[in-house]
Amino acid sequence: MTVDTTSELFFETKYRANSDPWKFSTSDYEQRRYDAIVRNLGGRRHRRAFEPGCSVGALTIRLAAICDEVVAGDISPTAVDLAKERCKHLKNVSLARLSLPEQLPAGKFDLIVFSEIGYYFSEPALASLSRQLVDRLYTGGLLVACHWLGVSPDHLLPGDRVHEILSEVRGITPLNSERHPQFQLNTWRRQ
Repeated sequence: MTVDTTSELFFETKYRANSDPWKFSTSDYEQRRYDAIVRNLGGRRHRRAFEPGCSVGALTIRLAAICDEVVAGDISPTAVDLAKERCKHLKNVSLARLSLPEQLPAGKFDLIVFSEIGYYFSEPALASLSRQLVDRLYTGGLLVACHWLGVSPDHLLPGDRVHEILSEVRGITPLNSERHPQFQLNTWRRQ
């Protein structure tokens, strides 16, 4: 039986077998990526941020330090439980199980961090989701995307293609593009 690598079952199986299957909390790669994302935000404080695909909450904690409110979620209930435990001391973080694009949180954001999940969508689904994410940004809000440049049999799209699709969405202006040895980081501003 083949498991759909975009399904809740796929991710839930991963998290039940290993509480941090991609080593978001411990790998040097992830720490460099988080550092780059936060540095890219330039020390600016944000009112309300959305982090889809938050996994175990390792980046969520860093976002909580620079945001008044962080809304984060993941498709895996186990990952959400782990993130809730990690972030339980943070009053400005709310976590929920959600599946994109069907379960986008209500309201608008001035920051959306779309990291390490874009390659789990087909091109048409990612294009549609990207438009929905941009629609959830306040004017002047930031969309930050960061994706690994390697190849995985789990991915439907390579990281570079994810960023190409995001850059094609109307209503956003590119602010920053950084190519690191293992990942691509882009920031756009909502017009």
